[in-house]
Amino acid sequence: MKVVLATLNAKYIHTNLGIRYIKAYAQPEYEIELAEYTIKDPSMNIITDLYKKKPKIVGFSSYIWNIEQTIEVIQMYKKIDPNVTIFIGGPEVSYDVQYWLDRVKEVDVVVVGEGEITVKNLIKAIDNGEDFSKISGIGYRDNGLNIVRPQTEKLDLTTIPSPYRFKEDLPFLSKRIQYIETSRGCPFNCQFCLSSIEVGVRYFNREVIKDDIRYLMANGAKVFKFVDRTFNISRSYAMDMFQFLIDEHVEGTVFQFEITGDIMRPEVIEFLNENAPKGLFRFEIGVQSTNDATNELVMRRQNFEKLCRTVTLVRDGEKIDQHLDLIAGLPEEDYQSFRQTFNDVFALRPEELQLGFLKMLRGTGVRLRAHEHDYVYMDYAPYEVLGNNILSFEDIVKIKQVEDVLEKYWNDHRTNNTIEYLIENEFESPFDFFQLFGSYWEERGWSRIGHQLEDLFKRLDEFLNHYSIKNGKITKDIMKVDYYLNHKYKPRKPWWDESTDNDFSKRIYKQILEQPEFLSKEFLALNLNEKELYKHTMVELLSFDIEHFLQTNEYRTGSYAMLIFFSPKTLKPSFFTLEV
Repeated sequence: MKVVLATLNAKYIHTNLGIRYIKAYAQPEYEIELAEYTIKDPSMNIITDLYKKKPKIVGFSSYIWNIEQTIEVIQMYKKIDPNVTIFIGGPEVSYDVQYWLDRVKEVDVVVVGEGEITVKNLIKAIDNGEDFSKISGIGYRDNGLNIVRPQTEKLDLTTIPSPYRFKEDLPFLSKRIQYIETSRGCPFNCQFCLSSIEVGVRYFNREVIKDDIRYLMANGAKVFKFVDRTFNISRSYAMDMFQFLIDEHVEGTVFQFEITGDIMRPEVIEFLNENAPKGLFRFEIGVQSTNDATNELVMRRQNFEKLCRTVTLVRDGEKIDQHLDLIAGLPEEDYQSFRQTFNDVFALRPEELQLGFLKMLRGTGVRLRAHEHDYVYMDYAPYEVLGNNILSFEDIVKIKQVEDVLEKYWNDHRTNNTIEYLIENEFESPFDFFQLFGSYWEERGWSRIGHQLEDLFKRLDEFLNHYSIKNGKITKDIMKVDYYLNHKYKPRKPWWDESTDNDFSKRIYKQILEQPEFLSKEFLALNLNEKELYKHTMVELLSFDIEHFLQTNEYRTGSYAMLIFFSPKTLKPSFFTLEV
């Protein structure tokens, strides 16, 4: 009997851990074939591939990002093979089973919650021609009635087989993210999150997980993401895993964790700052809101002062990149309150600041009590909020404008120095800069077209000229520095219109060749000959001392020339100052 478990991932680099756990648990009694696609694959291509496999049973793993296309695939496939048994599971369908049974008649069974035990029992019942009345954790139809049987048993995670040892996955380990699960459940009750529905936290066998990670690294896996909702809920557990990864990681691997910032002990961070190689770990920290009243309404316990301490200690250690999350649209957080939240968190200068919008997920407290705050939201996934009693749709559109330029200019680190200068000297707050720029970006229609690196600088320059900032000259010079920092090789031409006078450049190069001691010892150590100097360097007039700035972050203004050397060995630019 052929059984296929399928899913539509968001991207090719993603892997679905859930269907692998089910496959591992079903063995050796049942051999399941996995079929992974992406949401960009045409539905016809997906059903064509499934049809070639000739399954008797097809199961689909569903999430908010794939549910609508998954339904389309199911409905099409049932037409070409009416005898196939189709079941669907995953977080998107687990909390409103009656709705999915009514909406998608082509689905025979909805799997509720954890799928390992349930799917194995389901396959066994189908294989033996039995009815579903004794299977817990499913919804199905019987004589026109919807029957929902809640899940009655939780799996002992320490006994679950490894989902990482399938031979068919070996060729793809180096090309895809490996998702690692060391626990299930969450100790917190945030009412916008599905994890709040499951009570308690259960752990997998720690040593088995370590063996799995060793196996994956030995076979080429490079990027690991731990999917535990709160990886550091147990200090001893987290410390043991951190130590293991530091001791046994393979060069070039990266491990990402979801961390609860305000419960992270300073001694843990000190240990990581002292012992972790730079770039080995990445932390994702959900802040969501700094409004105490909002956090109380969604039952989110958060000590922002302690969270700031954690983020600051990690940032100052310069070993671990941090990704901080915000959610716009939470109860009783209006536009001005969200502006404050944004500014509070941006002040921490995370490497990435993710601005998301509240999703009214099925089964969550915010959806069940949506009427209390007059929520309006999308009828279909991803159920994104469109407004509530204090946040209008117009406000949401404005915040989306912030999100657009924040991603392009801050999270991609193309203009860090420029933005730092602007928010300190030209704009009232970080949020106001991104909001004004985002609104201008939308008005100009730039959100509907593509952008090269040069375009991004030109568009920022156009906005700043339109805004009539006070210190236009120094700002443009800082933008020039940021532009060169984005290059590994000497660029063919700059993005700005004016160019350095040829006579000036010749005079500077002549001075460097005749009296190189006027530059720093670092430049002398390069020992460049005349050919290398012309081939790998550029000269620009600058209104501040670039070397002093890079060492101190202070702008010592004056009349200077900036020499930029693009090293063919390190593929990084170096900057040198000449006073003129």
